[in-house]
Amino acid sequence: MDHLAIMKNNGFLEKIESGEKTIESRWYKFKKSPYDTVKLGDQIYFKRSGKDVTLTSKVTKVIQFDELNEKKIKDILNTYGRDIGIEKENINNFFLSVKDKKYCVLMFLTSIKRVTPFKITKKGYGNMSAWISIKNIKDIILS
Repeated sequence: MDHLAIMKNNGFLEKIESGEKTIESRWYKFKKSPYDTVKLGDQIYFKRSGKDVTLTSKVTKVIQFDELNEKKIKDILNTYGRDIGIEKENINNFFLSVKDKKYCVLMFLTSIKRVTPFKITKKGYGNMSAWISIKNIKDIILS
């Protein structure tokens, strides 16, 4: 399965490309994709919001957490924060942004590669979608 991760302009995309960020994390109040969707061996394509797809990566491991509370979230951030791409001095701010979430998916990344930039369509997935799971990325590429 292929996945499209739409990234904010927060420096995480650059950290994935440089290899500094080796885990993509998604935090939710309710279960939604990629929770229970992303699997070992899946391909993730990355794009900045409003821009073209520029990177791809294979998933080597997935860890899911549910029934999160402040202690569990702090434990996740203390254990995986650096690999998620969060600077030590920014852990508390990141915690504040996810402290009310109940679900977390950690996707371990490998074989990170630049791709020739391409455009996609989110038609049918919702304009506000930040994650799209599809059988084949070619299904949403704009020609």
